[in-house]
Amino acid sequence: MSLRDDAREVLTGWTAPTAEEELLRKEFLEHVHAHEDAMWRECVPGHLTATTAVLSHDGERVLLTLHPKAGMWLPMGGHCERGDVSLEAVALREATEESGIPGLRLLPGPLALDRHRVWCHPPHSHHLDIEYGAVAPAAVEAVISEESLDLRWFPVDGIPDLSDEATRRLARRAREILLAG
Repeated sequence: MSLRDDAREVLTGWTAPTAEEELLRKEFLEHVHAHEDAMWRECVPGHLTATTAVLSHDGERVLLTLHPKAGMWLPMGGHCERGDVSLEAVALREATEESGIPGLRLLPGPLALDRHRVWCHPPHSHHLDIEYGAVAPAAVEAVISEESLDLRWFPVDGIPDLSDEATRRLARRAREILLAG
């Protein structure tokens, strides 16, 4: 199965928790059907990406990166690469690369969808973001990557103002899944 086929399957099988996300789910599916290159950065109107909220082992804290272009505290995430076999694999790869934490455990997902403007193709294009959650092993140290200005743990209920509602929503949903599990 190709990554594009996996995206179709994931989006078709996902039950959106809100009406807004149901509209996004349909939009993302239409985009995947309409664009052969929907998974790749080269797709100018927008492309699918994967984001992961990395939680502490107890679900109390979320690891956020200070994104150099956005200037905000955001979860780990990024573009699909040619060797990726699934959106889950993209989410886990990006989270591991950007957090420096080995042994992350991906929660069942996706947990959310988000569409936002980015700078991949000036003046802008869109990331069609499939969002997941992951749990870090106890007593691990995060290691800042070249893709970040800073990397810090924040309480799930104390994400800084210099963030966004999508980040807060994703962290809360990930914690709910972890604690229910």
